[in-house]
Amino acid sequence: MTGAGTGIGNRALALCDTTLRDGEQTAGVAFSLHEKCAIARALDAAGVAEIEVGIAAMGWAEVAEIREICAAITRAVPVVWCRLRLTDLDMAQKTGAKRVHFAAPTSENQLAGKLRVNRDWVLRETAAAVLCARERGLEVSVGAEDASRTDPEFLLRLAEVAAGAGAIRLRLADTLGLLDPLAAYRMVSTLAPRIPLPIEFHAHNDFGMATANTIMAAHAGASHLSVTVNGLGERAGNAALEEVAAALSAGGIATGIDLCALPALSDLVARASGRVLSPQKPITGALVFTHESGIHVDAILKRADTYEDPRCAPTRFGRERQIAIGKHSGVAGLRAALAQAGLPASEDIALRIKPLLRAHAIRVKRPASGDDLRRMVARIVRQPLTD
Repeated sequence: MTGAGTGIGNRALALCDTTLRDGEQTAGVAFSLHEKCAIARALDAAGVAEIEVGIAAMGWAEVAEIREICAAITRAVPVVWCRLRLTDLDMAQKTGAKRVHFAAPTSENQLAGKLRVNRDWVLRETAAAVLCARERGLEVSVGAEDASRTDPEFLLRLAEVAAGAGAIRLRLADTLGLLDPLAAYRMVSTLAPRIPLPIEFHAHNDFGMATANTIMAAHAGASHLSVTVNGLGERAGNAALEEVAAALSAGGIATGIDLCALPALSDLVARASGRVLSPQKPITGALVFTHESGIHVDAILKRADTYEDPRCAPTRFGRERQIAIGKHSGVAGLRAALAQAGLPASEDIALRIKPLLRAHAIRVKRPASGDDLRRMVARIVRQPLTD
């Protein structure tokens, strides 16, 4: 068991993807069966350890779809999400999956406000659900919903009950995304030495800190990290698979994820969800490896590591560096772009084009293309355009 403050060291971390469950709970997102199977196959090929494949209690159509999703997975472990209800377990068992996850509300806000029950009820129902699932030959994990607003002593008691009944892991969920990185570290590092189960951490992104909180939870002792592709999820979303995997890899920490698979996976989920990625989305956004500033471009053309660290270089993710030509371009970058477009690339030409380039960038709000540069050069040298 990893104790408080011991760090990750040589531990391997497992990423548990919930794009098909929590990700699809994003308002307005609904995947078709074809899309679900394609996402599951892509996640499997990328190397995630577990895939939450859905909520069987949604009905028989969902059960049938989960069965097909499970058939599409060859390496990752499929997990069916359940409430603390034996009827949910009954439906989950119909999917053929061998792993189930029970979500147990743990904060007073959830117990009193949502279920009108007390802590003893949660402990009894957790023990009964886990025991029943184990008797049916299933592996079981238990999730502490709203753990970040729960008394740590009650979380410890829940873990003891879950472990005694045969659970394999406890998930700590920052359900409302209230933690900051230091608070996430404190919560996990305080509980890890005392809890008799491995810890999974599940972060939401309400304050934009889900990735950072997840990384800190790993350093504090969590062995499993819950993520979604592109950070999909309720409200502001969850910790993004691509960000967590890349950040851990940059620190030399093994996750089993093929980083070069992330851009295609991200694009697949963006199209299936109808949620267009920001061009500046870390790791997979269209412009995150694009440079325009003249100072940066001049330096990077001389030596790549001036503004690119090998730990986050585009080649690590199967991508290429791009040089954008726009308002902030310097002479060096502009000359390189002119030469690449087969145009005169003298310093004089570049200097004369710069005012035209500035006006173009302000007017059209995008980098200049080769055709744009061609027109600018023709205007300067007063040569007619040819097709």
